[in-house]
Amino acid sequence: MGEWLGVLLAVISSMLGGTAAAVTRYLVSDADPVTLGILRWAIGFLCVLPAALILRVRWPPRRDWLPVAALGFSFFGVFFVLYNIAIGYTTAARASLALSTLPLQTMLIGAVFGVEPLTARKSLGVGIAVLGVFAALASGLAAAPVGAWRGELIMLGAVLCMSAYNVWSRPFIQRSSALGFLAVGMGAGAAALLLVGMLTGRLAVVTGFGASQWIAGLYLGVCGGALAFILWVMALQRTTPTRVATTMTVNPIAAALLATQLVGEPFTLDLVLGLVAVFAGIWVATTEGRRA
Repeated sequence: MGEWLGVLLAVISSMLGGTAAAVTRYLVSDADPVTLGILRWAIGFLCVLPAALILRVRWPPRRDWLPVAALGFSFFGVFFVLYNIAIGYTTAARASLALSTLPLQTMLIGAVFGVEPLTARKSLGVGIAVLGVFAALASGLAAAPVGAWRGELIMLGAVLCMSAYNVWSRPFIQRSSALGFLAVGMGAGAAALLLVGMLTGRLAVVTGFGASQWIAGLYLGVCGGALAFILWVMALQRTTPTRVATTMTVNPIAAALLATQLVGEPFTLDLVLGLVAVFAGIWVATTEGRRA
């Protein structure tokens, strides 16, 4: 039950992340990548920190603060700036499909560092899911925005940051708590982005926001930031990094469905067929027998 609960929490988190991609696409013409990162993680941190204090969570031990902060900076800082840049070049759905290579990169990094064994069934499941991603991206290239490949390549590179975060997070979470670990890492990432925003004057962008932009920004911070990643680290606490990462392949569905409403992006047959393969891969990778 613990394994399946972890997978379920990760699926919900990935769906929230997909809607956040569509909201980011909606905001990307009004704000630069650093400002979008500040909105998402400063608001997210303001939600996570009070919850951690009220619940009196177990914080990371002092010796872990530096590596936890480094993981947070890499993920909530570097990864999401690259993520926001990528979405500026391509559609929310295609960017989310590129993000769905996360299971493959997580599996490989986990195997290289001996964190998680690489089984034949898990490899098959992740391979099916990732082939679905590449098939959908390749077949829909003609209908993609000009230069979309740049955004997808940036996203593929950015995924390395999230893969490392997935693989190396679990021991730190186990020595503290999911919420305590998240608060320290998210705080480090938000602080770094705020510093960059103040030094470059980019925070002034939000003064020109109207009501719709502020609603989108609040959704990005509360649901796409705090809630999505509370669920993500809770999932990492309960199951393996690769199984958690495999659920990222539901992200493009939520992104595409919301983006059709917010910015008029098409939901194409190529995407649907690719996602059928993605779901098949999730099922194969997450139904490994007890003996295996």
